Amino acid sequence: MTQTLPELIAPWLGLIALFISVGGTVYAWLTSRSKEYAKKLDNLNEGRAKDLSEINTRLNGHASRIQTIEDEMKHLPDRDSQHRVELALAEMNGRFAALDEKLKPIASTSQRLSEFLLEQAKKS
Repeated sequence: MTQTLPELIAPWLGLIALFISVGGTVYAWLTSRSKEYAKKLDNLNEGRAKDLSEINTRLNGHASRIQTIEDEMKHLPDRDSQHRVELALAEMNGRFAALDEKLKPIASTSQRLSEFLLEQAKKS
């Protein structure tokens, strides 16, 4: 007996339907997990983007502060000029000490003259 095409395919249709059903279930399970992981990955990327934005903002703030400090330091004396200022101050201190010694006799003369004038005023 010869079987027709539908009669030959009929026993296999149940098996094919089972494979399609199992395949659909596996596909749905895999894609639902991938959507969950994609959502987690998006959340991580958003968090990382926020962190990077905050870091970038802080870095720009530090860069501007460093630039301000560098600009202010341009006006400060360097090591050599600071040393020259110290030497000049030491020289000035020496000159003031010498001037002080020169003024002591003048001060004592002025004191004696003042005492003399007071004595003369008392006698008169």
